[in-house]
Amino acid sequence: NYGPTENTVVTTSCPVQPQASVLPIGRPIANNRVYILDANQQLQPVGVPGELCIGGESLARGYWNRPELTAEKFVPDPFAPGERMYKTGDWARWLPDGNIEYLGRIDDQVKIRGYRIELGEMEAQLLKHPAVKEAVVTARKDNWNQADLCAYVVPDDTLDIPKLRQ
Repeated sequence: NYGPTENTVVTTSCPVQPQASVLPIGRPIANNRVYILDANQQLQPVGVPGELCIGGESLARGYWNRPELTAEKFVPDPFAPGERMYKTGDWARWLPDGNIEYLGRIDDQVKIRGYRIELGEMEAQLLKHPAVKEAVVTARKDNWNQADLCAYVVPDDTLDIPKLRQ
């Protein structure tokens, strides 16, 4: 199953085929519309990557007390007049068999232990520290294949690591 919280968690589904070379996220479930769109909100043909967008009965109303983010992510559905669709930020493509292949994120959002994290926001916070000249944050796998955040900084001469961590 694939699905963001903004669409009650399950949007697409398919049986797992252990021998498959590509593990798809499936096809839309009942009462859901799934589109793969280019930057101009045009439908992408089979095999061409684009942003995965969702519409239908189970779509959330928006984000609680976040009208700007709601307006950015929940937009008018160009294929269902009067309805909305959710722009997931996920990069995907249709497969010839009608399933969808998940390809990654369009932005630099990662999920670690169930929490969505914007790497750019983490970098911006590090750059607020007066002793940090440059910063980059990435997610990397540890020895147990679990994702952890890893920050790299270019300090000035006065960087105190314990204070930075605090």
